[in-house]
Amino acid sequence: MKLNIPQSPGRRIEAVMLGASAGGIEALLALLHELPSPWSLPVVIVLHLPEGHESHLAEIFAERLHLPVHEAADKMPIAPGHVYFAPPGYHLSVERDRQFSLSCEPPVHFSRPSIDVLMASAADAYGAALAGVLLTGANDDGAEGLRRIHLAGGITAVQDPDEARIPAMPQAALALHSPDHVLPLRKLRALLLQLESAHAH
Repeated sequence: MKLNIPQSPGRRIEAVMLGASAGGIEALLALLHELPSPWSLPVVIVLHLPEGHESHLAEIFAERLHLPVHEAADKMPIAPGHVYFAPPGYHLSVERDRQFSLSCEPPVHFSRPSIDVLMASAADAYGAALAGVLLTGANDDGAEGLRRIHLAGGITAVQDPDEARIPAMPQAALALHSPDHVLPLRKLRALLLQLESAHAH
């Protein structure tokens, strides 16, 4: 299935930022399940969890994916082909030298980690070489971050609200800007595969 990806000469996507909230574990498993190995793009994920809960996301996904999965740590460099989850209770940012930083600044849209914080910082670090994808969720977090990726020239995609278990998050993004793609999960997966194969060549 070929999707129409906006291309410009010499352009390659170098990283993917994913955001999700309620219903996000199932959506992420459907999106990332059995991605081919070798896989060259780093994938960085903010998935909202209740405040104060321990996160076992890295372990859950490491058991199900063929890729190395980590909980992101302060000053950790972003490596190709790895999957990273934001730790609970901290905002996760991408520095211009493509390392992570963690902060305890106040929640954004009642969320810490915030999808907006991750995506806006990654847009500054990667510019047009970034893709952002927003999945199911129950608040407005991620809409502004996705818009920032769009303004930086990156590729933006949202899960089709009609398919999302909780459509509020994709709908908030659609209210703020027109993403390049509004797709069900199986087509978002095809988009990821296409971005990765373009990166690998």
